[in-house]
Amino acid sequence: MKKKIILRSLMGAPLGIVICVFITIGVSLCTADGTYYPVVPEFTAACGSELTAVILQAVLCLFYGAVWGAASLVWEVDHWSLLRQTVTHLVLCSLSTFFMAYTAYWMGHSATSIAVYFGVFFGIYAVIWLWQIFWLRRGLAKINRTLPKV
Repeated sequence: MKKKIILRSLMGAPLGIVICVFITIGVSLCTADGTYYPVVPEFTAACGSELTAVILQAVLCLFYGAVWGAASLVWEVDHWSLLRQTVTHLVLCSLSTFFMAYTAYWMGHSATSIAVYFGVFFGIYAVIWLWQIFWLRRGLAKINRTLPKV
């Protein structure tokens, strides 16, 4: 299992970089001033220089992707209930995303911002989870229809 965790983390880390690049592009588009911001200006100020902020953000993105990659193994623990798998995955992913967003200043540093973050995250997670359950059950129903009746 340790080997799988390491492999999934190593596969997830580069994906974390890709996701973070798309987030920085999105942030830059939202500012609508024609400038690309590799890091949020508040993060640059907190780090002292843009280069330091970019390096730290890249390390955070690698960590972020690695956690999500390793968290995908939760779905392979067959002796866990779907509820336990879901809660474990949700906790790992929401906390790693929160850590990333908070540290890199992708969100405000107030109680309201934190509440909004978790509300949005849980909402998006619930929609994706329900969509996946719907498609899995639909696929199982299709398979069951093709099986011979006994």
